[in-house]
Amino acid sequence: MKKKNGASATNKVMDFISTNSVPIMFIIIVSICIPISGFSPNFLINEIITRMGRNIFLILSLLIPIMAGMGLNFGMTLGAMAGEIALIFVSDWQIWGIPGVVLAMIISIPISVLLGLLCGKILNASKGREMITSYIISFFTNGLYQLLVLYMMGSIIPIIHSSIKLPRGYGVRQTVGLLNMRQSLDNLWAIRIAGVKIPVLTFLIIGLMCLVIVWFRKTKLGQDMRAVGQDMNVARDAGIDVERTRIISIVISTVLAGFGMIIYLQNMGDMATYSAHSQIGMFCIAALLVGGASVDHASIGNVFLGVILFHLMFILAPTAGAKITGDTMIGEYFRVFISYGVITVALVMYETKKRKAKAGMGQLLEAAQREEESHA
Repeated sequence: MKKKNGASATNKVMDFISTNSVPIMFIIIVSICIPISGFSPNFLINEIITRMGRNIFLILSLLIPIMAGMGLNFGMTLGAMAGEIALIFVSDWQIWGIPGVVLAMIISIPISVLLGLLCGKILNASKGREMITSYIISFFTNGLYQLLVLYMMGSIIPIIHSSIKLPRGYGVRQTVGLLNMRQSLDNLWAIRIAGVKIPVLTFLIIGLMCLVIVWFRKTKLGQDMRAVGQDMNVARDAGIDVERTRIISIVISTVLAGFGMIIYLQNMGDMATYSAHSQIGMFCIAALLVGGASVDHASIGNVFLGVILFHLMFILAPTAGAKITGDTMIGEYFRVFISYGVITVALVMYETKKRKAKAGMGQLLEAAQREEESHA
């Protein structure tokens, strides 16, 4: 009896390690890097809280498509571009502070909805390959975005202020300054505890978004998305419009990504017009996977844990690398390697588990067939 209990406990531990191998690996790496880097706890807490406020809303936008069985939405970059376009207009109209942030969010909604509809329709035509398709769609849309901001703004679309336009008279400058909007959300109701700045309003918005996601999962549409995510054929037989439900999930994700990008850029205080969105999808997905999420399951807890671990790595790696090797660039290379490598490892592990589960189901079916044959 004791042996059985011991074996079951060991199996539970091994299952836990297998399921959470990526976050465990990051916790170990971060634990080693913290003392080597020499950063004070106060500095690290300050940096992590700032980055949580900056990034969490963006990562939350990934949860809805995962619930609908569409995997990791690399197409969230479309929403980020919509947010940037909205900020360009708001900057040109010189509307700053909280009103500017709110107006940018309102302007981003129709752009995000349009892009989300197009993306959702394309993804419906490529079922089973949504991740790679959304990745390529983001590249294609980036080309349209570059055409819009480089040639159409100022020539076809009116841009008033010369500080935003290129010297030739059309096209948007490489950087759009958002200094008059910088941290307008973060500084409102901000409090300091032991030298650590806590952006209360930003975290209230994030908390509200988390509550909305929890509520949304219990709604009819949320239940439909979960059913579609589990089995599209069964969901279709149950009378659910699978294609429509999948499109709605992508539209919601794109709109939320637009809001998240505006929150992100108001925190930064400036916008790299042509490149701010380029890596945002990759880093958000990497952070979510670091938190223990997978292609078919992600929770709000994965978002928070992922942001903490992933961005601790971003803060620590260059300094720790410089102190170990004497070369800061080693730390930078390590940071980039980790961000892309974690996506690869997580996807390989997911595919391996999927194949093992299929093999296990096949063995069970074979055993059931043998039993039937023996009884016959």
